[in-house]
Amino acid sequence: MKEQKSFQQTGGTLYLVPTPLGNLEDMTFRAVRLLQEVDFIAAEDTRQTRKLCSHFEIATPLVSYHEHNKQQAGAALLQRMHDGLQVALVSDAGMPGISDPGEDLVRLCLEEDLKVISLPGANAALTALVASGLPCDTFYFHGFLKRHKKIRQQQLETLSHLQQTLLFYEAPHRLAETLRAMYDVFGDRRVVIARELTKKFEEYQRGTLAEALTWCDVGTVKGEFCIVVEGYTGEVKEDESWWQSLTERQHVDHYIMLGKPQKDALKQVAKDRALPKREVYQRYHNDK
Repeated sequence: MKEQKSFQQTGGTLYLVPTPLGNLEDMTFRAVRLLQEVDFIAAEDTRQTRKLCSHFEIATPLVSYHEHNKQQAGAALLQRMHDGLQVALVSDAGMPGISDPGEDLVRLCLEEDLKVISLPGANAALTALVASGLPCDTFYFHGFLKRHKKIRQQQLETLSHLQQTLLFYEAPHRLAETLRAMYDVFGDRRVVIARELTKKFEEYQRGTLAEALTWCDVGTVKGEFCIVVEGYTGEVKEDESWWQSLTERQHVDHYIMLGKPQKDALKQVAKDRALPKREVYQRYHNDK
């Protein structure tokens, strides 16, 4: 085990600082203070972050860190932290690392024994979940589905028997297509669609996937969307071959998402399909 004592004042540190989804009043006192105190702010979009900094009178220098420059920019940030500097990472809105390249920078810092400290704050998926009315005790965050139709369907089929509430992000121009794909794979489950969270035009649509498809034809499909979908509520009997539409890999990944270790997931798939465990193991690893 590697131990991190977050508040020992030694060496450089990466601070993960959530920023408001839209309403600037959701910025925390601690987040403002840290952004004022660090040596640099690494921002997904410096233009967007500059507006935030201007509002809160934050004069800290900004550097760009995003999906398209993360290798070069990440190396530069690591060097600065090795030199003892303090760096804050922010995304355009919400929690850094959730559906953005901050995850890669965190991993690099930990590999090089640099401290990573995360502040609590705004997150669109959890904001939508707790107001959805759907179960919050267990949930699975998926984020954005793949755009390719076949791959998206495979992803949904893998998720189709999870009993946890499912959380997705989606862009407005793909919303109707995504809801149709969910309806085709999941059936007519309960769903909550949240848009423009914390902003002036925030709204929730609560109903079923079938009703959501109708709403897409007449409603306001603008802004950023969170989709909260009811988990699988049917009973799966031991002899029921619910997995027949899945590939072996999807079958294994399904059990891993339920929390099984990979070894146990492979063993369960071999049992479900009445196959030798060694064959399933070899195909799973050779298919990567």
